[in-house]
Amino acid sequence: MSEIYEKLETLLRSLGVKKTELKIYRLLLNRNEPMRITEIQRELGISERSVREHVLSLYKRGILRRTLIQQGWLGYVYTAVSPSEVLENLKENIIKKINEIERELKNSPSQNGQT
Repeated sequence: MSEIYEKLETLLRSLGVKKTELKIYRLLLNRNEPMRITEIQRELGISERSVREHVLSLYKRGILRRTLIQQGWLGYVYTAVSPSEVLENLKENIIKKINEIERELKNSPSQNGQT
């Protein structure tokens, strides 16, 4: 599994995922249980604000999953999406972006022989 994870990590880095985000993903993947922002922050020794920023980025990319919980307070816990799901999410997002750009190019005046 570590070889596969290394290849996934290389791919994620090439797509702009930051080192700290990869540390957060790896932590949640290894833990295999939901964690709160403060738990991630304590485990990695980075600021809570930084953890929030990175976790939100990972969540928006489909690399983390979040669940709303209520335990005397409302908040989210985060879990890692499986590597196979991450690849599927990345593939879908890339194809979607390619299709959007192709549509824009087809409708672009320069593509229609106009300047």
